[in-house]
Amino acid sequence: MPTKLDKILYTAHAHTTGGREGRSSTSDGILRVTLTPPKEMGGSGKATNPEQLFAVGYSACFLGAMKYVAAQKKIKIPDSTSIDASVSLGPTSQGFGIAVKMGISLPNLDRKVAQEIIDEAHQVCPYSNATRGNIEVNLSLL
Repeated sequence: MPTKLDKILYTAHAHTTGGREGRSSTSDGILRVTLTPPKEMGGSGKATNPEQLFAVGYSACFLGAMKYVAAQKKIKIPDSTSIDASVSLGPTSQGFGIAVKMGISLPNLDRKVAQEIIDEAHQVCPYSNATRGNIEVNLSLL
């Protein structure tokens, strides 16, 4: 059963034409991207692709979730915290799917505390909640 929002805090709007060989833009005009398949899929690789956008979106959202969790615990996330995200695309028995790997660096934090923040962030992050049980997500503390 889908999870319903208790309250809408924000809604993003985007317009896309041409699919993987097209253009996308947000309604506020801040983001405008040309899309093309990667070279590995027969494209030119000279523009972004949906998997790159997903990697950027998920990792940024996840870092925000880590900051939220840490703030609840009265812990400051180091400014040098970073996430290296990989989104893989491949065939499945039902068409195509993606898999996500994120290497998470929380420097100068106790590893046990850092892992707790990651685990709890995975429970509150909107991307994690949207993908839970649907795709493979591997989170590793570097």
